[in-house]
Amino acid sequence: MIRSVETFRVQPALPDPVKGLVEIAYNLHWAWRKETVELFRRLDREAWETSGHNPVLMLGTMDQQRLDRLPDDDGFMAHLERVHHYLQDYLKAETWYEKQYGKPASPLVAYFSMEFGLTDCLPIYSGGLGILAGDHLKSASELGVPLAGVGLMYRQGYFQQYLNEDGWQQEFYPDNDFYNLPVRLETGADGAPVTVAVPMADREVLCRIWRADVGRVPLYLLDTGFSANSPADRTITLQLYGGDQETRIQQEIVLGIGGMRALRQLGVCPTVCHMNEGHSGFLALERILYRRETLGLSNWEASELTGCGTLFTTHTPVPAGIDEFPPDLMARYFKRFFPEDPETLESFLSWGRRHRRTKPDEPFNMAIMALRFADFANGVSRLHGRVSRKMWQVLWPGVPEEEVPIDHVTNGVHIHSWISSDMAGLFDRYLGPGWAQQPADQELWAGVDGIPDEELWRTHERRRERLVAFTRRRLREQLQRRGAPSTEVEAAGGALNHEALTIGFARRFATYKRATLLLEDEARLSELLRDEERPLQIIFAGKAHPRDDEGKNFIRQIIAFARKDTIRRRVVFLENYDMNVARYMVQGVDVWLNTPRRPLEASGTSGMKVCANGGLNLSILDGWWDEGYAPARGWSIGLGEEFGDWKQQDALESRSLFHILESELLPLFYERGADGLPRRWLAKVKASMRELSPAFSADRMVREYTERFYVPALERWRRMEVDNAQPARDFAAWRVRVTGAWDEVRVTGVQVEKPAEIQVGTELRVTAEAHLGQLTPADVSVEIYTGSANSEEQIGSGAVTAMVEQGESQPGAWSYSGTIACTDTGLRGVSVRIMPHHEMMAGTHDLGLVRWADA
Repeated sequence: MIRSVETFRVQPALPDPVKGLVEIAYNLHWAWRKETVELFRRLDREAWETSGHNPVLMLGTMDQQRLDRLPDDDGFMAHLERVHHYLQDYLKAETWYEKQYGKPASPLVAYFSMEFGLTDCLPIYSGGLGILAGDHLKSASELGVPLAGVGLMYRQGYFQQYLNEDGWQQEFYPDNDFYNLPVRLETGADGAPVTVAVPMADREVLCRIWRADVGRVPLYLLDTGFSANSPADRTITLQLYGGDQETRIQQEIVLGIGGMRALRQLGVCPTVCHMNEGHSGFLALERILYRRETLGLSNWEASELTGCGTLFTTHTPVPAGIDEFPPDLMARYFKRFFPEDPETLESFLSWGRRHRRTKPDEPFNMAIMALRFADFANGVSRLHGRVSRKMWQVLWPGVPEEEVPIDHVTNGVHIHSWISSDMAGLFDRYLGPGWAQQPADQELWAGVDGIPDEELWRTHERRRERLVAFTRRRLREQLQRRGAPSTEVEAAGGALNHEALTIGFARRFATYKRATLLLEDEARLSELLRDEERPLQIIFAGKAHPRDDEGKNFIRQIIAFARKDTIRRRVVFLENYDMNVARYMVQGVDVWLNTPRRPLEASGTSGMKVCANGGLNLSILDGWWDEGYAPARGWSIGLGEEFGDWKQQDALESRSLFHILESELLPLFYERGADGLPRRWLAKVKASMRELSPAFSADRMVREYTERFYVPALERWRRMEVDNAQPARDFAAWRVRVTGAWDEVRVTGVQVEKPAEIQVGTELRVTAEAHLGQLTPADVSVEIYTGSANSEEQIGSGAVTAMVEQGESQPGAWSYSGTIACTDTGLRGVSVRIMPHHEMMAGTHDLGLVRWADA
């Protein structure tokens, strides 16, 4: 390769009447707008497919004569005009957010994520986390939420997958050609790329900023891979989740610190920062240092202001899945931020430890740091919220598990990105156009009941036929790449049956997801697959992490099983699972199978995409399905049990899975009336569509984030920042004072006035003495905590009643009283607690301090 002395970019020469194609191509709104995709297919169907569904690359490689003739094609020009006007109107239209809260001048929320799954041709995602982030931006655009995305622009992204002859996963990393992707470099007034300097140990690394427009939402992507950096630093943004631990900390510094600096460089000043997982956690440090420098705040004062505008969403249900860095690595990268203050560096490092003061050798945990710096935190399903509160209760000692300040917002999917055009047309006819503008409106989805069974079934059958045709084509390509015999390649054309019950299993091949649960009993599975009267077929897809040999072995087991002569037409593994494969699968399968070990699936979203497309879910009661399941709309494997013995769990749930397939699912699918329709199956499909599609839409999810987190955080930030952030200064001083005096706080006595016999409806008076030391009643809240008690007189989950201060009984000691109503029978327990209280606190347990009465 010869080094260039100069580089320049060549643009397609489009005639003036069709220059709107460029604007359309560079706004990813086309990724979920069917009519726009049809415009590019109409332009050149073959080029659309060979470009990987990339309109920018397609326009840049098309024959110039073909482009020159476009203005003479009246049909195409009319189609172009419709699409162009729609995009322009869309970008200017009044949105839900504007109607509710007014139109802001610039983005108020910055959404940080390590990956974004937006469309096939922008491969900067690996799986569910990135797809969720992409759907979040799309729905924010639809709703008009003033949000900007921040991520990294990877030269190679996540790996591409292929299988060798033995069925073992192999990886390769093709380069992304940024200049032929629907992204643009941010440039200054002089036309030169905007760059931002990011401190990196003993040096600075420069980042370019690429912009992708996602409807109304800008996404800024940082890239270190250019000549201004050293060869080593150019590789920081080479691969998603690639490299070693040092690469990971470098990427997370670029994302968090570099991302905040890039926004400021571009004049984007968000009030709220939303961390999608802990990878971007270092943004909190950058925000603190910036506010310290610009407002003259102390570290404590700046952290109070920063925290009130920070939201952390955790996706990980096990501690082992969270990034941790050793203390020496952290010190090497962060000592430059505190050059003359090693104690402040130590204080910062302690924020990432479970035991802040007592174990300095403990690794720095990104999720712990994010939880401590953010005033708002949530899991991604109801069950995951409970799991997260239990997992992180250690950070709030003395706080009951149910009160640990980690909420939940269940994930959702951007329906327009995943629904087939056939099914969308059906909804247009029977639900009306409103469903497309308000996909979370439960009342609109009631129209599903009016869809004739015949139309719904034929529509779904067409999608299954297309899935089968797509699978056969991909299978032939896989075999040809592998150098398989021509007879085997030809036989791939007969794989699957477009009328057979089709099960899909596609996800990351992590071991806890148990892709091989069906293979627990191969003989029983083989019998089901060979049944000619009730044919069953399964399509698998998914990638194992390059260093996960156990996950790779799962793939090899499936390939070995699928190669059996009596099975090969009924089981297929599709290589290189991506958004394109996912769309065909969720739109065409009859049943989506999900088999994680509960409670290790934080949410999952793939099964949500199946609902609106006429498929049903068969899943462990984990993640979102723990909320979504009802017998009328799918099947549950097990009853939500959690086992300590994994082998026992696999065996029991495998038997449950086979029982459902044999006694419920297959009989129901093949139960046909005289008209050939599976009407009881379709009743289940309609219930799933009607009830789950709106409930698990990204529209509902982003509204929840906006109403429950973004807007309260905006309001709290504004209250804190007035008068040169004086409220933040005052609150920080109060926090320091209360924390310093807390050791003197205690409950010195509790009395419950109760009659000899207590019946339901009886009210009991509770009095307590609270020794507050240097604090006053204005600094605390004193509460009665009551609930059912076990045999050891412990209260499991209690209710809280505020007590009223009755005066100072002696210096530093105060009397309190309150009443509780006896509403339930059985053994009840009572305790009293003291907690800090201030009007500026984000929540009850903002300080993590609580003092209970001694038993």
